[in-house]
Amino acid sequence: MFLRRWSLRSKVMALLAVVAGAGSFTLVRGYAAELEALRPVPGSDVAVVVADRDLERGSAIDDGSVRLQRMPSEYAPPGALHSVEDAVGRTLGSDLAEGEAVTRTRVGGAGGPVASLVEGGLRAFVVGSGLPSGVLEPGDRVDVIATFGGPHPYTDTVASALQILSIVEQDAGTFQAGGATGPSLVLLVSPETAEQLARATAFGQLTVTIAPVDAV
Repeated sequence: MFLRRWSLRSKVMALLAVVAGAGSFTLVRGYAAELEALRPVPGSDVAVVVADRDLERGSAIDDGSVRLQRMPSEYAPPGALHSVEDAVGRTLGSDLAEGEAVTRTRVGGAGGPVASLVEGGLRAFVVGSGLPSGVLEPGDRVDVIATFGGPHPYTDTVASALQILSIVEQDAGTFQAGGATGPSLVLLVSPETAEQLARATAFGQLTVTIAPVDAV
């Protein structure tokens, strides 16, 4: 049998091919190792309280509105609640979509439905709106204007862009905040604004106007 001998050039080319293949293999393995090192470690599973349905801001959490869901600890949001008992009775400070985690920043204290929504350093103040029912929703903002009588009547804006915490519908013949008709508004205000509103309520006639949605 005739065997063809490899030329020196063929041997060199074959050797270069082997070296190039080995180098490529080493590079690929090194790249894969770097990707593996960058991959986040999910950690062990933990139980997280999530909304069992869409929940609205200001609603109180009960047993039927939340559930436990297990997820890797690395993916659990900061401040997540891990027990249904810790969530029940708390009032939501913002809307929650179904499956969204309940965190300590999303809920208020275990107090009443208004007090649990009042942030530290602020107050809740009630004014009559003088507006038809259904015009406003919690989260909307309003301006409060006062008209003062006397020898020289004048009108002044007492406060602007006040956030509505909740709306209290009034039945006919019941107390109307500030003597105004229509639903009463529970507004989030500073202590200084609360004093100004109280003074305006005592000596003037309040009027509520609706501020734009982006008012601050």
